[in-house]
Amino acid sequence: ERAAREIRAEVGERAEGEGELVVRELDLASLRSVRAFCHRVLQEEPRLDVLINNAGIFQCPYMKTEDGFEMQFGVNHLGHFLLTNLLLGLLKNSAPSRIVVVSSKLYKYGEINFEDLSSELSYNKSFCYSRSKLANILFARELARRLEGTGVTVNSLHPGIVRTNLGRHVNIPLLAKPLFNLVSWAFFKTPLEGAQTSIYLASSPEVEGVSGKYFGDCKEEELLPKAMDDLVARKLWDISEVMVGLLK
Repeated sequence: ERAAREIRAEVGERAEGEGELVVRELDLASLRSVRAFCHRVLQEEPRLDVLINNAGIFQCPYMKTEDGFEMQFGVNHLGHFLLTNLLLGLLKNSAPSRIVVVSSKLYKYGEINFEDLSSELSYNKSFCYSRSKLANILFARELARRLEGTGVTVNSLHPGIVRTNLGRHVNIPLLAKPLFNLVSWAFFKTPLEGAQTSIYLASSPEVEGVSGKYFGDCKEEELLPKAMDDLVARKLWDISEVMVGLLK
């Protein structure tokens, strides 16, 4: 609500018909919350032009979501997977429309271990984050394949290293904090800069009709072979459908 107030103040009072800004509660660590949010959107909104899957949690201690999933995989992948699937009908009816999936370059260090997706056998917070970001890319590619010919495009991106509180779970020694703050000020992106590729994929005419690609700094980038494995992408999709309750 505070963010919404700030945006309204910045934009100022616009003429009637210029659109409105609404705030809706959505907790991606709760499938119940995801379903309630989507139910409300489908009731209230006649169309949906863009969906940006932007939320995330980074290198947290081992925790579980409300539904018993490892927190990073549950929030970063499964919550967005259910959200997107429940809104797909509205996106198709609103075509041409776009889905934007925020991933990370750290996907390169992840692997999809189908035997332990909730990390009950072993947990490494860095690896699990990377796995969730690899899952984002595989999900975007498989969804793009399924949406061919519908007028709905799907692309993924890495925003770069951005100065936000995403790293709140990372412990930096007290003596190193001044140096870290200096480095982050000098080299990390501001939130505005970090949002640019998401905004580009959501709105630019240059990517109209482009789907199934991966971007950084508003340019298409190459992916490692493991992020383009269609068999793994389909298996992840099938298992995710069962995990979130779309299929029994």
